[in-house]
Amino acid sequence: MGSYNHALVQGNLVYLLRIHSQLTIFTELSLATSGLDKIQFPYVQDELIPDICAYPCSSLIDLDILVMDEMPDLILEVVSPLEGAHELVQKFQAYFALGIHSCWLVDPTIAAVRVYHQGESPVTFSAGDVVDDVVNLKIPVAEIFE
Repeated sequence: MGSYNHALVQGNLVYLLRIHSQLTIFTELSLATSGLDKIQFPYVQDELIPDICAYPCSSLIDLDILVMDEMPDLILEVVSPLEGAHELVQKFQAYFALGIHSCWLVDPTIAAVRVYHQGESPVTFSAGDVVDDVVNLKIPVAEIFE
């Protein structure tokens, strides 16, 4: 569930990802979860829908896809008043199990971005640039929260 701050930050992120990367950016794209162990991830339904995800460069296709089987390289989730950080970090475990390389937790309340990679401690950015070497990305923190 979105909100004013959630929507503003999500829009800023889409714009910034577009100008600072060669990735193709999607919002609210459904990702298939058929590859997940439903016992390990009982809270996951038939699909996960991240706020933003990014794939290597691509373009429009003739036959549209409702649920993606191919996983993106990057997921970004923006904390909202009705979905807190804990729930989103829990979703990150499912994303990593699906083969996604990098997950960002973006929190408008504290103007910070926490970058997660599987098997590593997360790194928090609240000034300067968010740097994600896994997906070769660098974005100014201040511009995310303008």
